Amino acid sequence: MPIESDDELRDILELDTVAVVGCSSTPGKDAHEIPKYLREHGYDVIPVNPFADEIFGRTVYDSLTDVDEEIDIVDVFRPSEEVSDIVDNAIERDDAGVVWTQLGIRDDEAAKRAEDAGKRVVQDHCMKVEHQRLVE
Repeated sequence: MPIESDDELRDILELDTVAVVGCSSTPGKDAHEIPKYLREHGYDVIPVNPFADEIFGRTVYDSLTDVDEEIDIVDVFRPSEEVSDIVDNAIERDDAGVVWTQLGIRDDEAAKRAEDAGKRVVQDHCMKVEHQRLVE
C-alpha cells in the first residue's frame, strides 16, 4: 500500500536528494516551481528531462538511468501512463528508496512492483504541500 501516514511522509521528507523526472525549465509550471521550492528548502534536486540542458544551474539528465549521483527520492512529474517505465528505472537503482508521484499522478500496478522491490511509494501527493504541512 502506498504511504499515507503523516509519520511515514515526515520520515521521507527528511531525505536529501530528489531526482525530479519531468522537471521543467519553464517558470510558472508546477514541474519547475515545486522543485525550486524544494531546492530553497535544502533538498538537492537533480533535474531529469530529455528536452532541457540546464535547470537551476545544473546539468539535466535525459533519464533516471543516466543519473550518476546517489538518489533518495524519485519525484515524478509525468503523466500516469509514463509512471510504469519510470518505476522500472527506479527499481534498477539500489539507491532510490522512494518513488513519489505528484498530485493527479498514479499507477497502482507500478506502485505494487516498486513496493515488491523494496521501495516506499507515495502516490498522488505534492511534495511541496506535504513539506509545508509536515515540516515547515
